[in-house]
Amino acid sequence: MLDTTTIQAIADELAVAERDRTTVPLLTARHPDMTVEDSYAVQKVWVERGLASGRRLVGRKIGLTSKVMQQATGITEPDYGAIFADMVYETGSVIPFDQYSNVRIEVELAFVLGAPLEGPDVTLYDVLDATKYVVPALEILSSRIEMQGRTIVDTISDNAAMGGMVVGGRPVPVDAVDLRWVGALLYRNETIEESGVAAAVLDHPANGVVWLANKLAQHGSRLEAGDIVLAGSFTRPMWVERGDTVHADYGTLGAVTCRFA
Repeated sequence: MLDTTTIQAIADELAVAERDRTTVPLLTARHPDMTVEDSYAVQKVWVERGLASGRRLVGRKIGLTSKVMQQATGITEPDYGAIFADMVYETGSVIPFDQYSNVRIEVELAFVLGAPLEGPDVTLYDVLDATKYVVPALEILSSRIEMQGRTIVDTISDNAAMGGMVVGGRPVPVDAVDLRWVGALLYRNETIEESGVAAAVLDHPANGVVWLANKLAQHGSRLEAGDIVLAGSFTRPMWVERGDTVHADYGTLGAVTCRFA
């Protein structure tokens, strides 16, 4: 376990990287004894600083829930990060490319809760009961730690690489569609790059929310009514560059579009 001074120093380093749009060397290479709990402690410092500066917490993201994402990163367990209100964009937004580092896009479903969820014994049915609606979303990944050789410790410390999210399409109640079979086609500049179905996320996208609620209980926290939960990607991350237009077609659930400028 790392001491408080080291955790604060890592949080400082990542804050500078976020501000300057740079990347820092792998944490695990410099702190080989760093644990998953250490990395969540670093993330907690980042969240507390955001709240102290006036940012508003609106939900959480879950990462690394699908086999395709685990294979893409070499990491074999989920993680989570925080979502602040200023990270959320509406479909059709023009997004400043320079706001992020190592910019990639993922295809996800967002669960908007109508009731709180508190572990440790949350089930799939609890999540479905607590969900007000689900809506298509894109996650914008932004990595402030060098990409090659990252471990779960690096990604968690980096707020699970959360940069932002774009919400659009048609919100639907959980019983209005078979969530496992929600599919999406992901385009960059009118060329299809990726496709997938939501069952790739732990066999049911709500299972990502189950994992999150129970994991948060280990950290003395819970999901609140009104929270947005990005449930995990069911495609590989797609790299984007300045000037790219991104379009995700969710079929009957509509589409989400943005452009990076």
